[in-house]
Amino acid sequence: MAMSDTHKILGDKVSLYRRTNSSKWHCSASIKGRQYRSTTKESSLSIAKDVAQDWYMELLNKDRFGELSSGKTFRDAAKKFEVEYEIITHGRRSPKWVQGHKDRIRLHLLPCLGSKSLKEITSGIGQEYRVHRMTKPANWPQEDGVDIKPWKHPAQNTIHNEIVTLSMVLKAAQALK
Repeated sequence: MAMSDTHKILGDKVSLYRRTNSSKWHCSASIKGRQYRSTTKESSLSIAKDVAQDWYMELLNKDRFGELSSGKTFRDAAKKFEVEYEIITHGRRSPKWVQGHKDRIRLHLLPCLGSKSLKEITSGIGQEYRVHRMTKPANWPQEDGVDIKPWKHPAQNTIHNEIVTLSMVLKAAQALK
């Protein structure tokens, strides 16, 4: 990650930075030896500072009440699954089939669940994921308040395949918990 610009706030507890070729500010901080990162989704440094400060205060509150996630994440489980699945199914599943799982993880599951701690993932996660996928994204591209391209929800079979992949990743996660 190349950074083009960095600022410290809150007595050097929070770093604000922009990645090369990006106009958006990101923030990072450490709490109890664990690094946390987030995007401010802001291009303005002054607004980004306010967002980062609010984000950090929220992290401190979560830590205070024991709500900060810790341990292995869904991202860790997904990496483990990808390696294991390819080895286990070698010669029994086509490379295209294996790639389909990897694509669903990369495109849909990780953006939604990647940073979630495995401890946070409950039996209702499948339903939460379905609702997430069936909801129009808040950042859907618009011009003058009108969608540039009409949004349509994914097909039922697409969602089913993603849930199957989710289930397989969570089975691989059992060894990580």
